Amino acid sequence: MLEKTRGIVLNHVKFGEKSLVTSIYTELLGRKSFLIQRIYTKKSMVHPTFFQPLTLLDIQVDLKPNRDLQRIREIVLIQPFLTIPFDVSKRAITLFLAEILTKTIKEEEANPGLFQYLFTSIQLLDVTDTSIANFHLVFLMNFARYLGCYPTDNYSSANCLFDIMNGNFQSQPKKQAPISKDISYLLHKLLTLTYNDMDALLLDHQKRTILLEVIIAYYNLHMGGIGEIKSLPVLQHIFED
Repeated sequence: MLEKTRGIVLNHVKFGEKSLVTSIYTELLGRKSFLIQRIYTKKSMVHPTFFQPLTLLDIQVDLKPNRDLQRIREIVLIQPFLTIPFDVSKRAITLFLAEILTKTIKEEEANPGLFQYLFTSIQLLDVTDTSIANFHLVFLMNFARYLGCYPTDNYSSANCLFDIMNGNFQSQPKKQAPISKDISYLLHKLLTLTYNDMDALLLDHQKRTILLEVIIAYYNLHMGGIGEIKSLPVLQHIFED
C-alpha cells in the first residue's frame, strides 16, 4: 500500500557499505524505520544529507504492515534549511532535540498535533535571526504537553519550590533533591514563554545549565528514563558565553 506523508528525520545509521537505516516521525504513520538502499553510490538519486537530523521531507512509502524496515518510493525535501547547516548553535540545538525526540517518541500511530508542533518549531529555528539560547528550553517545556507530563504552573509566594516528582510547585517538596527558589522561579517563568518572547528570560550559562539539567531529570522521571544525552555536553559548551 502506497502512502504519502510528511516526515521529520530523527536519526540514521549506516547499513553495510552502501545503505542506511533511518528513523522518521511521519504525520500520518507515526514513527517508522526505513531502509534506504545504495544511497552511498554514484548512481543514487538521493543524497545522504536528506537524512540529517530534523530534515523535513515529503515521502511516498511502500507500506507493509509486518515489515520492520519500510521502503520509500519517492522522497522530496520540503524546505532545504537556510541557516541550520551553517550555524554552529543551531546545529547543536538540532542534534540535541533530535536525540531527545528519538528517545521519547515511540508511537507508531498518527498524532497530528505533535507532528505540527515539531514541524513548525523546526521551521522557526531555521529562520530565527534573534537569540536562540533559550530555544531548546522553551521547546522541551511545550513538548511535555504532547507527552502528557506538562507541569502544573501553580507557582505562588507560598508554593515557590518545584516538585519534580509531582510536576508542580509546593511549599516543601518531599523525596527529592532540593531545587532552589531561584531555579524554581525560572521554571515558572519558562512555563509562560513562547518562541516569540523566549529571549525575555535572561540567563547566564550556569543558570541555563542547571535549568536544562532539571528539565532533563524531569523527563527521565516521567518518561520512564531516557538515559544519557550524548549531545548535551556539546550544547552546553556552545552556550558557555
